[in-house]
Amino acid sequence: MKSTKKILSIDKLHAFENHPYKVQDNEEMEALAESIKTHGIVSPVIVRPLENTTDEYEIISGHRRVMASRKAGISEVPALVVSLDRDAAAIVLVDSNLHREHILPSEKAYAYKMKAEALEHKAFRTDLTSVQLAPRLATEQIAEDVGTSKDTIKRYIRLTNLIPEILQYVDDGRISFTPAVELSYLNEQEQQDLLEQIEQN
Repeated sequence: MKSTKKILSIDKLHAFENHPYKVQDNEEMEALAESIKTHGIVSPVIVRPLENTTDEYEIISGHRRVMASRKAGISEVPALVVSLDRDAAAIVLVDSNLHREHILPSEKAYAYKMKAEALEHKAFRTDLTSVQLAPRLATEQIAEDVGTSKDTIKRYIRLTNLIPEILQYVDDGRISFTPAVELSYLNEQEQQDLLEQIEQN
C-alpha cells in the first residue's frame, strides 16, 4: 500500500461514509484532545483522495484523532495519503479499529458487515464466477482475521437487522448478545411492538 505523507488542513478531511465506529465526545475524547494539544498527533491519520474532488480526503483511520484535534483548536494534521478504492479502504478501516479495547456490539456488527460487503465486491470484480461463494468466503475470512468462528461473525452481522432502539439496549448491556441475535429475526413492526412492551415494563 503506497502512501504519501502530507500535512493537511482539517477542513479538507471528511468522515468515511457510513463508518461503523462511534466517535463519542466523552472523557476519553477530552483526554485525547489535551494530549494532542500538548504533544501533537504522534501517529498520522490515514486518508484517501475523495472521488471527484481535487484536494478533499476521506478518513480511513483517525476519526477520533481528527475530532480531538478540532477540539484542541488544531487546524492541520499529519496524514498518510493512500490510493485505495472504497472496498479496500473499508477493509483497512475495519481492521485498523478492531484492536481497540472497548468496541460496542453495534460497532462490531456494522464493522463486520462493512468488511463482508467489501470482500464480496472484491470477489465479484476479481472473478464473476465466484460471486455466489463470496458471502461464505467473506465470513470465513473475517473469522480468520479476528480469531473467532464464522458463525460468531454471522451472528454479529445479524444484529444490524435490529431497530436502533433495541440495538442501543444491546450496547447498554440491557439485552445480552444471544437473545439479541434471536430478536433480529423479528420484522421491524414486531420489534417496535416488543420495544413498547420493554419500555412499559
